[in-house]
Amino acid sequence: MGKKLVAFMLCVILICASASVCRAEDYQLKQVVVLSRHNIRSPLSEKGSLLGDITPHNWFEWTSKTAELSLRGAMLETTMGQYFRLWLEKEGLFPENYLPKDSAVRFYANALQRTQATARYFSAGLLPVAVVPVERHMDYNQGDGVFLPLISFMNDDYAKDIEEELVALSGGESLDAYRDRLSGAITLLMDVTDMKESEAYASGKYGNLLTDETRLFLEEGSEPKLTGPIKTAVSVADALVLQYYEEPDDLKAAFWHKLTENDWKSIGSILATYEEILFASPKLAPELAHPILKEIYAELNAQGREFSFLCGHDSTITAFLAALGVNDYELPGAIEPTTPIGTKVVFERRENGKGESFFKVELIYQSVEQLRSIRPLSLDTPPMIVPISFAGVEVNEDGLIAEKDLMDLLREKIDTLDRIVDEYTEEELADAA
Repeated sequence: MGKKLVAFMLCVILICASASVCRAEDYQLKQVVVLSRHNIRSPLSEKGSLLGDITPHNWFEWTSKTAELSLRGAMLETTMGQYFRLWLEKEGLFPENYLPKDSAVRFYANALQRTQATARYFSAGLLPVAVVPVERHMDYNQGDGVFLPLISFMNDDYAKDIEEELVALSGGESLDAYRDRLSGAITLLMDVTDMKESEAYASGKYGNLLTDETRLFLEEGSEPKLTGPIKTAVSVADALVLQYYEEPDDLKAAFWHKLTENDWKSIGSILATYEEILFASPKLAPELAHPILKEIYAELNAQGREFSFLCGHDSTITAFLAALGVNDYELPGAIEPTTPIGTKVVFERRENGKGESFFKVELIYQSVEQLRSIRPLSLDTPPMIVPISFAGVEVNEDGLIAEKDLMDLLREKIDTLDRIVDEYTEEELADAA
């Protein structure tokens, strides 16, 4: 009897597992909405400015002008678009050599060169025989507020609460706790770039990256700003990581220093901490992400829309995910731990046999090895795919979120800005009285 019972239980387990797989396959893909970061660009600083000053070394010869998409970035984004094409054809959302009509497909990007170009190269891979316009709502190379984490409301009480929240999250007594947390990474960065051997750093032109004060500035109409050592370190770390993606020789990429994967991740942590401070504060993120929250909500509810691609920046995605209350996640194969270059937040609307809609939400990105090798992507050699979820939002046994739950979450976060304005306006009036 014991052996029969065990056999029976194994059969039940196998049947249940099989049923679960079948249920997952029964969800038909109906719509995809992508929020993307641009792909590899040249650094934001000119060679003759901070980057040229702060190290005695010569940087990689970039293939594009300052802050523009590089040739490698263009190729990588095209192959990512090709992967999406193969995937969407396999899922039955697109026919082969799809020629979309009316408003079935939408591409919209910030008006900067790197975001517009990223959207165009992705579209070339996704729809190789179709001419797809990429929307821009501003003059070329002017920032579009939909994709920029701009402060639309601020007063002294609100700014004080945001900074106090950040200090509490740092685990220290001031914002300098973030600098101290990064001391090992900043020291490594200084060693790799031989910063102390540069005349500009030795003269004190850029201060002391290990002891100077970190200050936060929050002003209406602007992005949050940080001054001090983390800001300086981010400019250098950004260029170094981009150089690593572009330069095939490991030693040349690190100015002839031998770095491990963990060393590169340590340098990447400087970028992530900067984003965390400026754009991921629970009190501030819903305001910064307000425009992109509304845009994504509109796309998810656009009648007849099959595929949407919106392209912004790491700050766009950081604020967006923080505003939604994303649960902690890990990204294997990445040295930028939260929003790797070219990463995409992908919303998949899927429908079960009863006509009920659910969403799978994932981060899709290329690993460091894929970025450096420009390895073609396919269904057999896909990019990195990591499911994500949100605090307080139920995920079913198939890893999907019910449509109502996701829409309720988006609406609630969109409405947060009005609540912030009401709360702090009332406090301001009370203080004045």
